[in-house]
Amino acid sequence: MNIEIINLPKVEDYRGNLAIIEKDVVPFDIKRVYYLYDVPSSAKRGGHAHKDQIELLIALSGSFDVILKNGKTTQTVTLNKPDKGLLIKTNVWRELENFSSGSVCLVVVSDVFKEDDYIREYDDYLTYVNQL
Repeated sequence: MNIEIINLPKVEDYRGNLAIIEKDVVPFDIKRVYYLYDVPSSAKRGGHAHKDQIELLIALSGSFDVILKNGKTTQTVTLNKPDKGLLIKTNVWRELENFSSGSVCLVVVSDVFKEDDYIREYDDYLTYVNQL
């Protein structure tokens, strides 16, 4: 699977901890940042793959599951620590589900939004990855 868990540097302090996202930690130039919040526990997000874009997902608060598929295998990663990021490289199908109450998913992205980089139908994804 074309994924990796990234340990974000953190500064622990009795007043509260600080996690750091910077150039030396993220293995790409950051072009876009967005976050998901107020997601109902029964809702699913994602449901797509990217041809060129790379994403780093971080559970800033709460938890959620990321279901990852490469056309042959499926892997589920639970994100629930704000100092751990899930790096999803190219050509990986992702679905996000099981959001806990108050969860926030930060997404750090390698490019600006480009619709033609998305594969939004799973059958189209399977055709695409089988041609690689």
